[in-house]
Amino acid sequence: MTETKPLRTLLVDDEPLAVERLQILCARVPGLQLVGTATDGQAALRMVEALQPELLLLDIAMPGLDGIGVARALETLAQRPAIIFVTAFDQFAVAAFDVAAVDYLLKPVSPERLERAVTRVRAQLGSGGSSAPVPASKWSTEFWVPHRAEIIRVPAADIDLIEAERDYMRLHVGPRSYLLHQTITELERRLDPAAFIRLHRSTIARRDRIVGLKHDGCGAWTAEMGDGRSLRIGRTYLANARTMVGR
Repeated sequence: MTETKPLRTLLVDDEPLAVERLQILCARVPGLQLVGTATDGQAALRMVEALQPELLLLDIAMPGLDGIGVARALETLAQRPAIIFVTAFDQFAVAAFDVAAVDYLLKPVSPERLERAVTRVRAQLGSGGSSAPVPASKWSTEFWVPHRAEIIRVPAADIDLIEAERDYMRLHVGPRSYLLHQTITELERRLDPAAFIRLHRSTIARRDRIVGLKHDGCGAWTAEMGDGRSLRIGRTYLANARTMVGR
């Protein structure tokens, strides 16, 4: 059996205690080789250039150049290191997704959660070990959402229905649902219109989950879902919905 090549890893965090804890965690994860630490964004960029790590464990909230800024500065590299954000705050998840981070961990990080994130990095790098970023799709294919004590990925293809709840969007995924802090207009802009359709000011549905459209005889229409739900179609969105059946 071929031994897995260690991932050359740079740790970036401005808090000494956080650095110490992450160093201990890295020592417990098989296949990680810690090649250095940086305490601010500019130092991180210099060390990436000098050490050429394959993975960054990157804090976000740092003075000066923050973690998102570091990730954006690295986007032009032909061999950009994979990025796992490690932060105490969940509100940066959308920005982290925009810079193609592999994972987003909330402090305090457990060894098991870090190991799962590293496994994701290895899967992304592939058997050839290339760390070149994959070109981003025009449409979002997955979302990071808070769930209990961590941030999890929800593939867009798994979402059946999206409903607005005040300042949040509820993503329905089979029997489960997750809250995402984002406006429905912004979410609609990120979703592939070939796969999703806006039915109401507060509702977006996946097209292939809709099994029919129903008229009540008094001017109101509903979209019938495969799970038995009936969704009201707003007047503004009716013409677009009816194109699904060629009407």
